Amino acid sequence: MGALRGFADEVSSVVERVAPSVLHVRAIREGGRGSAGLAHGSGVLIAPGGYALTNSHVVHRSGGVEVELADGRALLADVVGDDPETDLAVLRIASSTPLPHVELGDSNQVRVGDFAIAVGSPFGLARTVTLGIVSALGRTLRSQSGRAIEGVLQTDAPLNPGNSGGPLVDADARVIGVNTAIVLGGQGVCFAVPANTASFVIRQVLAHGRVRRARLGVAAEEVSLAAERARELGLPAPRGVVVRAVEPGSPAERAGLRVGDVLVRCAGRPLQTVADLHRLLDHEAIDRALEFELLRRAERLTLAVRPSERVAR
Repeated sequence: MGALRGFADEVSSVVERVAPSVLHVRAIREGGRGSAGLAHGSGVLIAPGGYALTNSHVVHRSGGVEVELADGRALLADVVGDDPETDLAVLRIASSTPLPHVELGDSNQVRVGDFAIAVGSPFGLARTVTLGIVSALGRTLRSQSGRAIEGVLQTDAPLNPGNSGGPLVDADARVIGVNTAIVLGGQGVCFAVPANTASFVIRQVLAHGRVRRARLGVAAEEVSLAAERARELGLPAPRGVVVRAVEPGSPAERAGLRVGDVLVRCAGRPLQTVADLHRLLDHEAIDRALEFELLRRAERLTLAVRPSERVAR
């Protein structure tokens, strides 16, 4: 009983730290023939000044957004930036008093088997808590825009409609992901956009009002490397990003990248996940030569690729 009580106390402590920053989000959606409805979701305050994260699919093209705070207040929120390609949106909530917020963690440090706690508003039931573990790393989901969201965390912490946009947190009360999807009919198969992707989106939105991205023209996924090979390359972890497809006429094709190449560094930085690659392909990488270190079968090569700006669809 002592061990169980200690575990329950630890979980309760995390929830007490996180719950004040969790939002119930309501967005006005315009329907056909002038009708309107409400989309419900969750959100989490992640910075001073009332900045919060939620899912794009909760607030995309909404006519207005209202959030309910843990103290019961209902406040209007502005959509600062909306990025359907990662299913993330940044909100700003005006308040006469400071609002609590939680810290975004480093999702690259997340391990399979780590505890994961989800807080949100499933079916409108605000600040509902569920507990599970991180079931898998590096999953791929298709966003509403059709783009693949890479590096997604899989968890068995139960999620339901309305959890969208709420935080997935670790045992230290740091946000490791933003809950985004469930598999209908599945048992304990749920997904969250990693916190490192969220950090990238926040920086871009606050700087440009949208996410500007460079384009390589590849489809890629994360792979494990032999530990000995990773040591030879001086990599911090035995992971890389493998090229699965190369678009004709793309910057990648012009530079000589091929299907099967394993990218391990870009501009001197290790590439452990597809999210790492996405963070490097920001507005500063557009039309700039980037040096990629890669493995091609037994060869170790370096190629310079000059990404173009990707046109939003």
